[in-house]
Amino acid sequence: MRQRSSNARIPVARRPRIEDVAAAARVSTATVSRVLNGQAVREPARSRVHAAVAALGYVPNAGARALTLHRTGTVGAIVPTLDNAIFAKAIDALQRRLAQDRLQLLIATSDYDTAAEDVQGRTLVARGVDALVLCGHGQRPPLLDFLRRRGLPFVHVMTLGNDETDLSVGFDNRRAMARAARHLLELGHRRIAMLAGVTRDNDRARARVEGARDALRSARLSLPAERIVERRYTLADARDGLRQLMSARPRPTAVLCGNDVLAFGALIEAHHLGLRVPEQLSIIGFDDLELARHVSPALTTMRVPSETMWTLAAERLIGALRGEPVPRRTELEVELIVRESTARVPVGLSRPGSSPRR
Repeated sequence: MRQRSSNARIPVARRPRIEDVAAAARVSTATVSRVLNGQAVREPARSRVHAAVAALGYVPNAGARALTLHRTGTVGAIVPTLDNAIFAKAIDALQRRLAQDRLQLLIATSDYDTAAEDVQGRTLVARGVDALVLCGHGQRPPLLDFLRRRGLPFVHVMTLGNDETDLSVGFDNRRAMARAARHLLELGHRRIAMLAGVTRDNDRARARVEGARDALRSARLSLPAERIVERRYTLADARDGLRQLMSARPRPTAVLCGNDVLAFGALIEAHHLGLRVPEQLSIIGFDDLELARHVSPALTTMRVPSETMWTLAAERLIGALRGEPVPRRTELEVELIVRESTARVPVGLSRPGSSPRR
């Protein structure tokens, strides 16, 4: 059967206006506006307005509201990716706290590309966001200058900057990774390798590599080229990275991982290579994702207080939007969580160049 097309227009119902709500509630449009903006209005007028809004399906015009209040009630956030539980959890905490103050969250992802982040930041501002959440301190200077010139509140999360004029909520990535490395040193490991995130355009990944070098240097050790690889935060890339690290001779006895995703991939590949963790190879992660305590062996890692951190970031912006004094720099502690994936170095392998007995 042949289908016949028609050019007939589908009728579109007229959208209810504020005048319709006012008429249904038997109040003025000014009273409706005050109710919807959370201002004090006596009963029973307030209840009649809410009932009329529900009955008519009225939605305030965001553009008109923005012109009146000079605010859109939206906050933008640019994160590297949503394909990582740490950022999914972060966005959830951020959105829940903003919603308590009736603020809406707009999200963009940069894929660790500062050029893309620059474009997204300007686009979000053009869309009228009242404030902006940025991940790390690796943004291009022109974007930060653009935000400062406009007087737009913004906060750096997951790291601490040296600029006391900007808001930041985070932790010292360098010191935290140094603590992870010291844990391996305390277990007697001297052949320590690192499976790092890609450091280009990622200040957190760079700081973690620097922290590992700091700890090894304090023990008069180094992180030579054959014992450090950079990989994207995927299981497949992590597995490839561990294969490369374990191809070196002598093999490392422990691997520092730039985050838990890299550590999970390292655990999978170690099993594939027939390496027992932690008897033959210790592995430590960073983040303490929920899966870390459920994998086998359970993952030793650095616990990042992600929910607290992103909730505080939202609170700093809310305070700034209200014109309240807020702390410019909020530092959180990262905790070492020791589980099953790390152990003392095997006997005979504690020296930097020692080889397995045969």
